[in-house]
Amino acid sequence: MSMMQDMLKPPAGLGFDFTTPPGEPALVRADGVTWRVFANPVTMFIGGVAAVLLEMAEPSVRSGVWEHSSFRTDPGTRLRRTGFIAMITVYGARSRAAEVIAHVVGIHDRVRGTTPDGTPYRANDPRLLDWVQATATFGFTQAYHRFARPLTPVEQDAAFAEGQVAARLYGATGAPRSRAEWDRLLAETAPRLEPSEILGEFLAIMNGAPILPRWARGMQRLLVRAAVDMVPEPVRSLPQLRGEGLRFGESLVVTALARAAMLAVRPDSPVAQSRRRVGGG
Repeated sequence: MSMMQDMLKPPAGLGFDFTTPPGEPALVRADGVTWRVFANPVTMFIGGVAAVLLEMAEPSVRSGVWEHSSFRTDPGTRLRRTGFIAMITVYGARSRAAEVIAHVVGIHDRVRGTTPDGTPYRANDPRLLDWVQATATFGFTQAYHRFARPLTPVEQDAAFAEGQVAARLYGATGAPRSRAEWDRLLAETAPRLEPSEILGEFLAIMNGAPILPRWARGMQRLLVRAAVDMVPEPVRSLPQLRGEGLRFGESLVVTALARAAMLAVRPDSPVAQSRRRVGGG
């Protein structure tokens, strides 16, 4: 399971010390649901892939991600970088996390273009930011709920509420504050969600990219299938995802992996460092 814990390490050029400044709280409360959810590398991987699938079904987000990121050329580094910035947002000291978010917002401000049908988009459009924030919270929380430990309705609501401070810093001022608000946003966005060959290309990249060691590629493909399996409708029925979910009995294997990951938190992990910073041991 240490190879999955390695997914939480910073990529080259993105060092970050979660232990400083001593005593400073994070943007997300340390005793909340989100700190537990983000500590599990197995469900983080599953939830991250599920979130990207939902984002890629939205044409403006899809164009921005596919045209302005390195998913196609270096998916491993891109995935680690995105995941590590999410860790900073959740566990990093409030002042330092805000600086990182401001830097990301500045980069995104230069991301703009048009979709294949000629619709203009910009990455910092609040409507798109709300969707990206919502899909991330849903993906990580639902993966944990399904494969690691069931979350009560109250805990699921709390996961959305706990992300509000960071969401506003990113510019996602209308991000869902509860599971019910996520359900409403999904229903409102559903008419714009559409099939794309890029969805199939993304799945192929995630299945074959050297993200985990070669001997663990079977597990990598299993976790990608788990992500497809938990994606909600109408996206799960899109042609590129149809038949790509879990096979008979595989849900039990994924659950075993996710629960094992809960028992193996390393002392150098973001959550362990952050607990030391805030005085939680």
